[in-house]
Amino acid sequence: MPTLDARREAAELQRELAKLSGHDLAGVRPYGKHLLIQMHRPDTIDTVARLTEIGPNSYESAFRSHTGRWEPLPGTGNLMEIAAMVVMLLAPYLDPNT
Repeated sequence: MPTLDARREAAELQRELAKLSGHDLAGVRPYGKHLLIQMHRPDTIDTVARLTEIGPNSYESAFRSHTGRWEPLPGTGNLMEIAAMVVMLLAPYLDPNT
């Protein structure tokens, strides 16, 4: 079961993703030390990216490739900085029309 802090961070990240992307179809699910960014589509839920806490309010991110492997994305930062970077780099995967 996710900790209270993990659930709070997931909710905060989800609000920021909605603000940055302009839609609320990107959900966030805490999973251990990760926050999974998932796109909710009519027939499926696709896990697009994962944020991993590497220190107090410091995260790194990774993209789930077509092979199912996690490929690191460049940079680290606080939750809001990483959210902005993920939305910028993965815009096509977070587009509700694709």
